[in-house]
Amino acid sequence: MQPDTSATAASIQTESSHLNVSLIREIHHKQFCEGDPPAFLAPGRVNLIGEHTDYAGGFVLPVAIDFGTLATISPRHDGRVEIWSQNFREGITFAANDLPQTRKQHWSDYPLGVVWALRDAGVEVPAFSMTLWGNVPVAAGLSSSASLEVTTAVALLHLARRDMPRSQVALLCQRAENVYVGSSCGIMDQFIAANGAEDHALLLDCRSLDFRLAPIPRDISLVIANTMVKHSVVGGEYGNRRAEVEEGTAILARHRSEIRLLRDATMEDLERWGGEMPGNVMRRCRHIITENRRTVAAADALQAGDMKRLGQLMAEAHASYRDDFEASCPEADAMVEAAQGLPGLVGARLTGGGFGGCTINLVETKQAEEFSAQLRDKYKAATGIKPDIYRCHASAAAHRILNS
Repeated sequence: MQPDTSATAASIQTESSHLNVSLIREIHHKQFCEGDPPAFLAPGRVNLIGEHTDYAGGFVLPVAIDFGTLATISPRHDGRVEIWSQNFREGITFAANDLPQTRKQHWSDYPLGVVWALRDAGVEVPAFSMTLWGNVPVAAGLSSSASLEVTTAVALLHLARRDMPRSQVALLCQRAENVYVGSSCGIMDQFIAANGAEDHALLLDCRSLDFRLAPIPRDISLVIANTMVKHSVVGGEYGNRRAEVEEGTAILARHRSEIRLLRDATMEDLERWGGEMPGNVMRRCRHIITENRRTVAAADALQAGDMKRLGQLMAEAHASYRDDFEASCPEADAMVEAAQGLPGLVGARLTGGGFGGCTINLVETKQAEEFSAQLRDKYKAATGIKPDIYRCHASAAAHRILNS
């Protein structure tokens, strides 16, 4: 593990105040010489609990956060598509009927992938101008890509005068990323950006796409702490874990044919037939089976307002991720350990794909500022690394911004 040297200096950032809707409209007007364009916002996300359960058909409990991506859009009458990124200070332009059919490994792949997916689904996307501006921290595991995709989709659907169920919007954006961009993401990121709700987490069944909302108390903040490290072979580690899960699932399915995904298996199944698996495969399966239980229980704890139970489940989830799934790292463990005993802590764990990245901390809002400062100092003292810390609240799904 090495610190991410591309990261900015340590900071504690709060909410989406850096995204100025009036300013993005002004930028759009100057860039494209058009009137007052409609503006749309889609959030980033953090996952409270439920890691590596998505591709096993299981449960996740993400929250939309108040960092996001803005899009302004207006029609064109010259048959062209122009997209300006305020973050990268650059734009792209193409003939609307001659867009690239494959990715360029460029930021524009994400909005162009959405155009491709919409057209492939039969939506006639006309020529347009678009301005994009986001403040979701990049490479922090907070889903800046899904935020960009979903805000692009809702803006284009508005321009095309088409309605689409939000679950279908999420699937379309996932397809854009899987097929056009070439990233094998699951459905969670796009789904929460399209369907999240203010002051709520969302329990998603990744197989059926059924979901229910679970309330987060108004006096609880989300403190996301970036360890500033990324594993050098994270892609390989992720693929290895997925292969191990599939190997264990196949062994169990030989005994119970109704087990199509690991989500269908129980601990009783694992206790009965886990001895046929290599030890590492058995542990991976144990993590996912128990993580599915914990995730549903965490949503129930939120529904009941039982923050103590929620904190216990988060601690168990981190231990399972560290020991059974072996997807943590010394820095993430140090960050979780640093949070223990700090003022206002409800629960802490590593979130995201693992092998580095961020921890999620649920903290009493009145203590969040002091918690964040102490966590930053304790982590730096333990590792020598200055973390970025983001204080957030559960936010709304993608929407049009009115009267701004």
